[in-house]
Amino acid sequence: MAQQNENRPDSHKPADDDPGPPFPRVREVPAGAPLRWIGRGLGDLRACPIPSLFYGFCFTGMGLLLTVMFRHAYEYTAALTSGFLILGPFLAMGLYELSRRRERGESCTLAPTLTVWRRNAGNIGVFAVVLGVVFLVWARASLVVFALFYTEEMPSLSGFVGQMLRLENLEFLGVYFGVGLIFAFVAFAASVVSIPLMLDRNQDAVSAMLASFGALLRNPAPMLLWAVLIVSLTLIGFLTFHVGLVLTMPIVGHATWHAYRDLVEPMAERS
Repeated sequence: MAQQNENRPDSHKPADDDPGPPFPRVREVPAGAPLRWIGRGLGDLRACPIPSLFYGFCFTGMGLLLTVMFRHAYEYTAALTSGFLILGPFLAMGLYELSRRRERGESCTLAPTLTVWRRNAGNIGVFAVVLGVVFLVWARASLVVFALFYTEEMPSLSGFVGQMLRLENLEFLGVYFGVGLIFAFVAFAASVVSIPLMLDRNQDAVSAMLASFGALLRNPAPMLLWAVLIVSLTLIGFLTFHVGLVLTMPIVGHATWHAYRDLVEPMAERS
């Protein structure tokens, strides 16, 4: 009887117990790797123009809608528009999926990318909440900075842009962009590879965010260049009254997928 018990499979552990994907291993990449990611992102845009531009038009439409809705209260428009940098990784999921499908030799079809979040809805939802909280705190901090420097009357859109061009309020600009940089850094560090990991491997949200922080710590020079490229392409979109986002956001979204592929080692096949 004792021998039979020893040879019997562990009855306390379910046969289909799956520990989940292993913790992702981060690789070092060359300092110029982000330029290669942008090039590959542009290649994906050319290969999948219609679905990619669909997401680009969505970004542009959202930006224009915010500008029109809050045209008389630019302090809100500034906070919400700059939130693109915080919420962008979540909003670009469809672009990641397009790059993934092209990589696998599948068709560049828009419909499957619209509901790609269902593949790992729970963890993507947790990550969305994290980014949402960061965004809401940033929006509040942005309003506080405006209130501190404009105690009598908030500037209009034209007034604010004019002040930026003439640099008449360097103290305000320094504080505003300094505070924004803190929130942008937190969002960027948490999202370098997070959503691609969750879509590709069904990774949990915590491990995905830790891997993103690891990618940043292990590759400071490439990540700095990558952040500069993201901000630059986003600013091009903003300075063209959001029209440029039609092209720049798909390029950044596709490039993010290739960043994930370079930064995270492929998962070994299980025996």
